[in-house]
Amino acid sequence: MGLDVYVGSLTRYYSGDWETVVARAAREQGMGFEVIRSNPDPPDKIIDPAVISQAVDAWRNSLETGLGSALPGGLSWDERAQADYFTDKPDWVGYAGLVLLAAHTALPEYPRPKRATAHFDRDAAYQSLAAQEFRCRFFQIFGVEVWLPCSFPFTFIAADPTGSEIQFGSSVTLLEQLRQLNTETYGADAETLARWKFDGAGPEDPFEESAQFGLANFLHHAQLSVEHQLPMKLDY
Repeated sequence: MGLDVYVGSLTRYYSGDWETVVARAAREQGMGFEVIRSNPDPPDKIIDPAVISQAVDAWRNSLETGLGSALPGGLSWDERAQADYFTDKPDWVGYAGLVLLAAHTALPEYPRPKRATAHFDRDAAYQSLAAQEFRCRFFQIFGVEVWLPCSFPFTFIAADPTGSEIQFGSSVTLLEQLRQLNTETYGADAETLARWKFDGAGPEDPFEESAQFGLANFLHHAQLSVEHQLPMKLDY
């Protein structure tokens, strides 16, 4: 199963009023396409945006109360059902490229991989950081599934609006850390990052190409999340 990144309101996401880039391309070409996720939707899934919006608002208020003084700025973002959304497909190779680039930059004593891989968890630098609970300057990159467009210097585990326990982070802090990672590694300008994002990377490519693609893709979407005040979510 593939991995997409979504930037948009959670109301729009859970109501299903959005398309992956592959689904949109298939529709535009008149081709059939089916999205298969690791956790299929139940047959009685609620898709009414009004009902979902109320549930997300209640969830957000509960989350804000639970975080309390750890979040002095509160939780606020655009949760309209018709808010703009943005999506792309870094897939597991692009995501793993980013994760391993961060891991090997944080622990440069480990040699970087030669080839692209989707199996970041088999990497020695990643495993070493995992043993340290990812305490490094790029911690927002590791294990987070949803980044909220609010400024806070930590990640946390909580139930999402469906009740699943996942890790949350800040797209504001993520953007800062991705920019720092770019500075410490490639120092790529906006034009170069746009080219890397467009070129993509596959499982047969060199590791550096997958790292460049993943970095460019997540930088782009973290910027959109912050600029448009919309959550950023992994979809798989």
